[in-house]
Amino acid sequence: MTVIDRGAQDSWVNEADEDDADELPLSMRLSIADTLTLSNAICGFLAVYFTTTGVLIPHLTGSGDVGVVRNNAATAVLLMLLASVFDLFDGLVARKLRSSPMGAELDNLSDLISFGLAPAYFVLVWGMVVGDAHEPVAALAAITVLLAVVLRLARFSCVTMPDGVFQGMPSPFGALTVVSIVLLELPFWPTLLAIVGVAWLMVSRVEYPKPRGPLAGAMLSWIVLSMALLTAWAFDAPGGELMLQTGCSLQLVLGAVIPLFAMVRRVYTFRDLRREARAEARS
Repeated sequence: MTVIDRGAQDSWVNEADEDDADELPLSMRLSIADTLTLSNAICGFLAVYFTTTGVLIPHLTGSGDVGVVRNNAATAVLLMLLASVFDLFDGLVARKLRSSPMGAELDNLSDLISFGLAPAYFVLVWGMVVGDAHEPVAALAAITVLLAVVLRLARFSCVTMPDGVFQGMPSPFGALTVVSIVLLELPFWPTLLAIVGVAWLMVSRVEYPKPRGPLAGAMLSWIVLSMALLTAWAFDAPGGELMLQTGCSLQLVLGAVIPLFAMVRRVYTFRDLRREARAEARS
């Protein structure tokens, strides 16, 4: 006859329950898409790091070489571009494979770091570098960019839009446009007004098409081209300054032109619906 020690049995059961509780719940397991999203956040953090150590600190200490500062500024922007690549692919991977229940929240938090904090901080440092008299105004512009991204991401989570369009300029595109404005090295006040204008576009009701299909490929090609232009500028290649200025100018033009595609799409959709309604009325 086998004698069972009740105390030992209860202890064993409790240990088994604790082991089950220690297992990672399904809702906390990261998917491949989540890994890409976290890579986006890492790029945003590193962009802030390079902006601080490679641009701000040399300016404050007066010890920065122009070439080194340029390389670090380019690295910060390259990291924001890389973050936008991760942001582009995490959605594609999530649709093809799967995303965890945390996917949407992780995406918003990562976007806030890479496309809210990083470009806003870049604007703030720009204001400190161009002159102390402009620093408070540049700080207000930086806060405007940050708040625009916060409001845009919050609205994205709450408002349901027609399939295929965003309401307001997407935060990755807005961040890259803000940085492009700074890199153009225009006079202070036109630069400031352009930055505030981009912040307004991010919270506006202007529709932007979602990067899917051919548009996603075009967007990826543009990002790769932008990386090449930045690299040429960073290493002071012949014509690198002109290439960078051209790329930044094209970024601004795209920000103004891309909404026209969504507008045209909306017009064609409206015409198709009217034709269907007329056909149904005749039948």
